[in-house]
Amino acid sequence: MAITQTVEILSDRRITLEVPREVPMGSVVLTFTPRETPAEGGWPKERVFGCAKGKYRMADDFDAPLDEFKDNM
Repeated sequence: MAITQTVEILSDRRITLEVPREVPMGSVVLTFTPRETPAEGGWPKERVFGCAKGKYRMADDFDAPLDEFKDNM
């Protein structure tokens, strides 16, 4: 059984884990994986809705039946 939790490590270097009841009692192995940090330039910029408007064109016959599938229609 594997459980993934994201926790904050505060200045006192302590963490609190909430363990679901389905996990059996006994010893466990904890693996700490640091979250990715921003690259030198910072986090990626926010995406802007509609920024690709006008860059792509859909063919007028996009919804037209394809000859390859005539036998299946």
